[in-house]
Amino acid sequence: MASSFTRLVRRPVTTLFLLKSYRHARSVSHHIYPGIIAPVCPSSRRELSGVLPRVSQYQLLSRSFSSDKGDLAEAVVPFMGESITDGTLATFLKKPGDRVAVDEPIAQVETDKVTIDVVSPEAGVIEKFVAKEGDTVTPGTKIAFISKSDSSDTHVTPSEKLDQDTPKPGAKEADKAKHIVEEQIKEKPDVATEIKEKPRVTSPAAPKLSASEPQLPPKERERRVPMPRIRKRVATRLKDSQNTYAMLTTFNEVDMTNLMKLRSDYKDAFVDKHGTKLGLMSGFVKAAVSGLQQLPIVNAVIDGEDIIYRDYIDISIAVGTPKGLVVPVLRDADKLNFADVEKNINTLAKRANEGTISIDEMAGGTFTISNGGVYGSLLSTPIINPPQSAILGMHSIVSRPMVVNGNVLPRPMMYIALTYDHRLIDGREAVYFLRRIKDVVEDPRRLLLDL
Repeated sequence: MASSFTRLVRRPVTTLFLLKSYRHARSVSHHIYPGIIAPVCPSSRRELSGVLPRVSQYQLLSRSFSSDKGDLAEAVVPFMGESITDGTLATFLKKPGDRVAVDEPIAQVETDKVTIDVVSPEAGVIEKFVAKEGDTVTPGTKIAFISKSDSSDTHVTPSEKLDQDTPKPGAKEADKAKHIVEEQIKEKPDVATEIKEKPRVTSPAAPKLSASEPQLPPKERERRVPMPRIRKRVATRLKDSQNTYAMLTTFNEVDMTNLMKLRSDYKDAFVDKHGTKLGLMSGFVKAAVSGLQQLPIVNAVIDGEDIIYRDYIDISIAVGTPKGLVVPVLRDADKLNFADVEKNINTLAKRANEGTISIDEMAGGTFTISNGGVYGSLLSTPIINPPQSAILGMHSIVSRPMVVNGNVLPRPMMYIALTYDHRLIDGREAVYFLRRIKDVVEDPRRLLLDL
């Protein structure tokens, strides 16, 4: 009997019940705790709490959902490349509470050249983010905490539920006071009817602008957003190029009849054998390789007071992406055939638009080809991509009347432009180089015969 009564009293809810039911008892200590002489049930509950063991309801009824066993993993910014020291946290791909798998991207960091994914190191649930969008981060910066536990739901502990069900002390007194105030408001006369209506104060009219003052649009119609890091990098490099090089542009036009006929005749057989379409870019890449081999000065670069001649040909292909212009590189283009060129260009362009291209795939390059014709450009003057010395600009194909063997015939024509560093390349070499591209594109058989 005594032991059962002891277990019953040790429960906090039961203790409160006993306080209400046995207030008349003066001393039951010998039934609960042998050896205690002081009465356990005095008239004050505060005195009783000093005798009973202090065990909170939260410790008895609640369950901890925090991680005390080291089951939190940290998602950090990865290594971004040798030439990149920091980046901007562009966007979060997940939200706190989302479940992620191992190596699943949870955020993207935008650098000067590429966009890098921050992946989850463990499978679990995103506990919280410790960085904000727009923050400048470095390799090793913590982005988020990943909880390895399976439960990601928010639970209400029994103690919280008990607190919600238990009426707060003083609630009855507050309701009584509220009722008294409402009665006093009803008894007061309506003051609003006794106050006379005040005359309206008209705001002063806006000063009229003179005819000579410009009327600018309101600021509410403008939006100010931070410039992406890729755009900052492109702007810096192009301005540096303009300030460094003595740039000059020469033009020519190319009759695309033979190259287009070659593609039309062999496009189906080309796809069947190589698994990719035959485009026009491969013809211009091979023509540029032929020109660079004949005129090595176009493939060279100035370094201080020296000239560096490159005995390899890495051609950069300018690709426009939603985040900015990138230039992936075709390595050893002189060793690639038409099929290899088309496959590599398609792969690099796809990865550039998806934002998955790496720094190594854009590093280097000895000559650049920019195809503005895909956007409808008829003629332009491209800017050199440092540290190169020349860039070839392709443009749209337009049918124009041309004199062929004494007859005026419509021909698919393209304007091409070569911008070069006049400090290193003279006009003679530049014109010969552009003429070589024209000859090879107009008659691709020259490549076969090495003419």
